[in-house]
Amino acid sequence: MPVPAARATTRRVAARSSAAFAALSTGLAALPVGLAALAVTLGTALAGPAAAAPATAPTDDVTWGVRTATNDHGAERENFRYTVDPGAKVSDELVVTNHGETPLKLDIYAADGYTTTAGQLDVLTRDTGAEDTDTGDTHTGDTDTGDTGSVHVGSWLDPAVDQVRLAPGESADVPFTLDVPDDATPGDYAGAILTSRTVTAQEAGLDYETRSGIRVYLRVAGDLAPSLTVTDAHVGYHQTLNPFGPGDATVTYTVRNDGNVRLAAQQDVGVAGPFGWLGAQGAAADVPELLPGESWPVSVPVDGVAPLFWLGADIVLVAQLPDVAGATPGVAPVEAHASGLAVPWPLLAVIVLLVGAVVVIVRRRRTRGQREDARVQAAVAKALAERAASEGTSAEGTSAEGTSAEGTAVEGTAVEGAAGEGAAGEAEESTGSDQAAPEESEAPRSGAVAP
Repeated sequence: MPVPAARATTRRVAARSSAAFAALSTGLAALPVGLAALAVTLGTALAGPAAAAPATAPTDDVTWGVRTATNDHGAERENFRYTVDPGAKVSDELVVTNHGETPLKLDIYAADGYTTTAGQLDVLTRDTGAEDTDTGDTHTGDTDTGDTGSVHVGSWLDPAVDQVRLAPGESADVPFTLDVPDDATPGDYAGAILTSRTVTAQEAGLDYETRSGIRVYLRVAGDLAPSLTVTDAHVGYHQTLNPFGPGDATVTYTVRNDGNVRLAAQQDVGVAGPFGWLGAQGAAADVPELLPGESWPVSVPVDGVAPLFWLGADIVLVAQLPDVAGATPGVAPVEAHASGLAVPWPLLAVIVLLVGAVVVIVRRRRTRGQREDARVQAAVAKALAERAASEGTSAEGTSAEGTSAEGTAVEGTAVEGAAGEGAAGEAEESTGSDQAAPEESEAPRSGAVAP
């Protein structure tokens, strides 16, 4: 089923700007499922000096349908697919049907394809507008369809006519040839064959080119070398305010198709701390199909990552080969690694605050102890000084009392001496009298004794 899309481009002499708009086609809904894989409606605004603001495209932009013809290449094909050798020429047909109620005049041309930032295949626009030339021919015209800047499919595919005219309900087969150069590089190419017309947005006074086309996939036979590489891998860590909670990581890198085969890829992305501790897996979307030489930026968020100071990210790509006739060499899984810091800053801040608080408390206690020791020493010194002073005063009083006592003692000794002398004299007198008395008493005894 064709998928319509829309694009508006304002052309000037030296510059071109674009604005996208969506346009749905009710006519395309009448086509059988699978008859066309790509229907692109593009609006090209041919702005005059007064055109400044973007305009709204008419609601009936696409009133026709396109599909592949039924021939030797197949029936009810979703798109045009060819595998040919360099220098080969392919002939095929595009069927265009007018589902509207008014006659149509459509330009026919081809353009190279590319992958958009949304992961979809789009085709180049024309650099110069088509100028209608009515030749009177019902199906053909000699219109200059302009240049898309294409260098591959867009330049190798040549429609048999540049313009077709269709009455309401009428269909036309548009033959075309795909002439591959002899020196074409082996590999995959993509583009589209397009039908377009110019419509006018009355309110803005701008002309829009609306397009509807079918993809063309081409493989040029030869040495095929499918290859994907991962470059600029980086892992960043985002810590939450909770110092004890896990954070988030973001793994970014670029996938490049540096081979010559269009490839998509499945991705597996995981992160872990040192030695693979506390790993976590990220939800990585598939890489869309990339044409040779195209790149795709990838950003994978990973939740619940523990901050272990060092974080490693492992990236594994498994290439998805296109469904193309013939053998396509396999592609080994592509692995890449990135590393970065996962510092738990909130937790470190809490630890620093706790350590600082402990240091302050210890210092305060130490200072308080030193002050208490100094106070105690000062009190002891004061007490000792007061005691020394008190003892000094007491010693002086004791010395004075001692001196007085000594004087008293001397006086007492003198008195005692005088008393002694008196006593001695009395004793001597007593002794003399005592001695004399016995002598006197002895005399009668001796006289009495004697006969």
